[in-house]
Amino acid sequence: MHSTTAAEPPADSHLWLEDVTGDKQLAWVRERNAESVQALAGTQDFKTLESRLLAILDSKDRIPMVSKIGAHLYNFWRDAKNPKGVWRRTTLDEYRKTDPAWETVLDLDALAAAEKENWVWHGAAVFEPEDRLCLVSLSRGGADADVVREFDLEAKAFVVGGFVLPEAKSRVAWRDEESLFVATDFGPGSLTTSGYPRTVREWQRGTPLAAAAIVFEGKADDMSVGGYRDLTPGFERDFVYRQITFWTNELFVRRDGSLVKIEKPDDANAAVHREWLLFELRSDWSVGEQTFKAGSLLAAEFDGFMAGRRELHVLFEPTERTSLVAWAGTRHHILLTTLDNVRSRVEAATFVDRAWARQPLAGVPEFGTASVTPVDEIESDDCWLVTSSPLEPSTLSIRSASTPVTPAERLKQTPAFFKADGLKVEQHEAVSPDGTRIPYFQIGPAGLPLDGSTPTLLYGYGGFEIPLVPGYNATVGSAWLEKGHVHVIANIRGGGEFGPRWHQAALKQNRPRAYEDFAAVAEDLVRRNVTSPEHLGIMGGSNGGLLVGNMYARRPDLFGAVVCQVPLLDMRRFNKLLAGASWMGEYGDPDKPDEWAFIRGFSPYHSVDPAREYPPILITTSTRDDRVHPGHARKMTALLREQGKDVLYYENIEGGHGGAADNKQRAFMDALGWTFLERRLK
Repeated sequence: MHSTTAAEPPADSHLWLEDVTGDKQLAWVRERNAESVQALAGTQDFKTLESRLLAILDSKDRIPMVSKIGAHLYNFWRDAKNPKGVWRRTTLDEYRKTDPAWETVLDLDALAAAEKENWVWHGAAVFEPEDRLCLVSLSRGGADADVVREFDLEAKAFVVGGFVLPEAKSRVAWRDEESLFVATDFGPGSLTTSGYPRTVREWQRGTPLAAAAIVFEGKADDMSVGGYRDLTPGFERDFVYRQITFWTNELFVRRDGSLVKIEKPDDANAAVHREWLLFELRSDWSVGEQTFKAGSLLAAEFDGFMAGRRELHVLFEPTERTSLVAWAGTRHHILLTTLDNVRSRVEAATFVDRAWARQPLAGVPEFGTASVTPVDEIESDDCWLVTSSPLEPSTLSIRSASTPVTPAERLKQTPAFFKADGLKVEQHEAVSPDGTRIPYFQIGPAGLPLDGSTPTLLYGYGGFEIPLVPGYNATVGSAWLEKGHVHVIANIRGGGEFGPRWHQAALKQNRPRAYEDFAAVAEDLVRRNVTSPEHLGIMGGSNGGLLVGNMYARRPDLFGAVVCQVPLLDMRRFNKLLAGASWMGEYGDPDKPDEWAFIRGFSPYHSVDPAREYPPILITTSTRDDRVHPGHARKMTALLREQGKDVLYYENIEGGHGGAADNKQRAFMDALGWTFLERRLK
């Protein structure tokens, strides 16, 4: 493990690359892009792979995932004919057919052409239960910042003179048909240091946005604020939340013009469903004589809790190897998605005779993923069930939460986009230096030659309590597994595979635990002769980009190639770039000397040694990423080039934090990464 020091790094000679759209900077980007295209994209093999990936992304046989609005099921769809996408709708009876008839609601390609804007779809918020008006969010080039415009689903047109919000990282929600809760950029002083809204306002129809009355104002160093209304008939209530840090928040209910704070630990999340107030705990919570475990889901009757009663019901309590992934409510049930040793499970919880009972829902694969969401939480107990495994394409079913043992009705299934014959999925465990068992999934040939010769890709994330679960990935299958290679998913600390404790084990000064875990998995693959360092590649994006950046700097002896996507890499300045300040709860504050002392130890930009040999690395990002600043990737590339390292760089001029704004860009970016790995690891 690298030693840490609080000493200031030398002056940053690459700081000029942080100017995202400067002419000189973009000229530098285009030079690097041209080098990467020449190195990777000039062969027929590349073009064949790119075409295959694009065909998968554009395939008409993909599952058109839907959400119910009124009497219709809505889907947003991209393909070769509609690269920007079309918002469309159909009925459930029609959806059951092999080839449903769709009615176009909004053609984004036509809109973008008419308005001369590169619109990227970011969703719609519907005014319920009338289900006629909605707020459509559109992004220029895929950035997080949106333009919000009111849309009429009956007229299939934007509302003339309706609500419109200019481009910003807004939080907007319906209060009633004539007013919205709006948190947006109102000018100087209205944003937090993280770049998110600081004030929640109530905006009346027909009045100027600037005249919207302030409902709540957060502090400048908060992460963000927002407001919303529970529109469930009979349970209408206004709420305001204050996101203090990424992991702490306050929730208020608005009564008679005043805000009443809901009592809970700051690091717990609270939400409502009908008469219930639910709490997701990130630390132990003692209430009276009882202590509830971190990772639990609790429920209390809302009115009783607000009146001072503390009757809390346990819907889920974690064990050493189980955790809660998500919950959602139907008319009479709470749906739970959980992990049992990183294997998905789904259950329906029901309140009967003053107690909650849970029943598993049938149809979940042994190895794989499952998620369950309500079709219409206001009116019914029907729910969508989506399942997949690394070798089994995704299936969408519909079922009732009231009959959990009854087989679900299968509606759609993704075709097999790659040949899975002769492949198998295994779950193994590595042991980290502190003795912690780290699970990982290995997908590859059943008859794998254990001689260390197989090209293997190790993928990880390890942050923000996000679990990595093994689902069907057509891109990985067609670009990698079909060639007899191995794909590995590492469930390292920092993620959410085993709940809050797994995440908190790698926070701030403990961040190196995630990197030690990842290295332990890599070493276990070598020990088992699955592969060897010269054939072992790694890939990660965003926080996963920070992960593989650290593995590059710490353990260059262990890997043959690195793909580092939309990464954080300069941890000295991450809190000063775009949304970076909001992640100090995860990494620490580099402006505090005692915290910079440990942060420097996992800042790849400050860890590379000019005299040391490193594996080849491909770094990719997006000019339009307004979450993780492209300066991280640019500066790291410039530093490595200066030191004579083997580095390629590609920056998509559009794409946002996802790296691509449409399927064509996605296919090209993915093909770059797979081609790089194929050449370096064989």
